[in-house]
Amino acid sequence: MKFAILLALTVVAAADVPQNGYALPDPSTRGVLDVADVVPILRDDRVQEDDGRYNFDIETGDGITASESGSPDGPEGAIVASGKYSYTAPDGNLIEVTYVANEDGFQPEGDHLPIAPEFPHEIPEFVLRQIAKAAEEDALAAAETRDAAPSQLYQRPQ
Repeated sequence: MKFAILLALTVVAAADVPQNGYALPDPSTRGVLDVADVVPILRDDRVQEDDGRYNFDIETGDGITASESGSPDGPEGAIVASGKYSYTAPDGNLIEVTYVANEDGFQPEGDHLPIAPEFPHEIPEFVLRQIAKAAEEDALAAAETRDAAPSQLYQRPQ
């Protein structure tokens, strides 16, 4: 019983801890707009062309910037876009992201983003031969299955 009470108190205490370095808002000020909280928009330039091309360029008073341009140059008229945005993280670091969004998906780049490590060594020749042999065996098994007669394990519905 004491363990259950201790566990419940631990869960309640952990719920009040801010996540990701951001502090929780004060519930007593919910719905109250303070003039100091208003962030001015310094620049908001937007252009939308009739042929589907567009671009925008935005900057706010707290240092957030974003710009993007796009056009329907993708497959079947899909929008292909590229742009960048930046902001200051809670720890004070400037975060800058450049990106392309096309038929290959959203592809961001930035110094703060993780990069997959390179493979530490070349694959030995005997491993490549084994992979090729396994692929041949898989193809042969698939061909045999494809040419086989339908299974007689199933019965007709009654």
